[in-house]
Amino acid sequence: MSKSIDQIFVSAKYWLLSWLDGSPSWLIQITSSLISIFALLAVFLTLFALMSVLERKILARIQNRYGPNRVGPFGLFQPVADGIKMLIKEDIVPARADKSVHFLAPILIAAAAILALGVIPYGRNMTPFAIDGGILFFFAVGSTTELAVFMAGWGSNNKFSMLGAMRAIAQMFSYELPLLVTVLPVVMVVGSLGPDRIVAAQAEYTYGFAPRWFVFTPWGAAAFLLFFVSGLVESNRTPFDVPEGESEIVAGHMTEYSGFKYATFFMAEYIGMFAISGLGVTLFLGGWHAPASALEFVPSYLWFFGKLSVLLLVYVWVRGTLPRTRIDQIMNLAWKFMLPMAFTCVIAAAVWHYAGRGLRGWLWSLIVIASVYTVLSIVLDTRRKFAPRVYRFAE
Repeated sequence: MSKSIDQIFVSAKYWLLSWLDGSPSWLIQITSSLISIFALLAVFLTLFALMSVLERKILARIQNRYGPNRVGPFGLFQPVADGIKMLIKEDIVPARADKSVHFLAPILIAAAAILALGVIPYGRNMTPFAIDGGILFFFAVGSTTELAVFMAGWGSNNKFSMLGAMRAIAQMFSYELPLLVTVLPVVMVVGSLGPDRIVAAQAEYTYGFAPRWFVFTPWGAAAFLLFFVSGLVESNRTPFDVPEGESEIVAGHMTEYSGFKYATFFMAEYIGMFAISGLGVTLFLGGWHAPASALEFVPSYLWFFGKLSVLLLVYVWVRGTLPRTRIDQIMNLAWKFMLPMAFTCVIAAAVWHYAGRGLRGWLWSLIVIASVYTVLSIVLDTRRKFAPRVYRFAE
């Protein structure tokens, strides 16, 4: 019974495809792809609507207020009202803007985020598009986000938009390097760029109850933290949302956008956040595997979305807790700390592998991580850089 529930969506897809028995193979392949695409859009657009209202309600509780509570029961229909408002708002385009580039920028950034969702395993036999180089495809598609941001800034023909786009691109390029490097240890240890192979490598349990997820190794824990912080930056989330700062007058590369185009940018940021979090679950948290062998009777997709929900909650928690940082602090953190630590994780993973992947390898890996972290802390002297400022005024 549990297996049938676990594979209910896979069985439903095969049932739909059975209606095409005897049809040409190309038609069956196209139909299969369309079913996967519509399923992805249905799930993650619903999650986007739900996340938009839940985030506002959680942030309201953190800030001791109510949040959305008027439209529908408990304010749950607020996303519907927001969507209708964005659809009927006037679309204002600057007279001297490059109208084709201005129009294509939000479409490209949303398409890139949606495509990245296609290679993540959401459950047993539930990878929408299983390809051998899935991790490579994820980052290749995700890198087009920088192009879309540049198109938005350039096409708007506005100096504020252009400066905001340049600052966003500099920030995203800087953190894309540690994001990529933190994936390398997992790829090295597993020996594959396929997300399904990576999830399968974390399927075993020690003594039948302790999962062998990569996050429980010293190099995996450090890489996961670096990956998570880089994901915050790539998603333009607080405290790294310097380029757009929606609470300020100028909204970065989105300054000249209104109506549904403006909403598309925010939708793309949320979907990108889902994609980065889903990849983090796949790489470090065992994917769709249960945290204990005794809990494997729970459908695999529930475990995946449960882990994804925890990471999304942490995103919201960070937003409601930390203030926005300065751009110089963000760039210093990327180049002087996160990039060296990311390469350290690669070395620590190699040490863990060649030391036998046992207790000895665990300890040697921990020593490598702790040594480099200590040296960086001494060299960078963060206490001096982040000390309280003393402001002096002329008499």
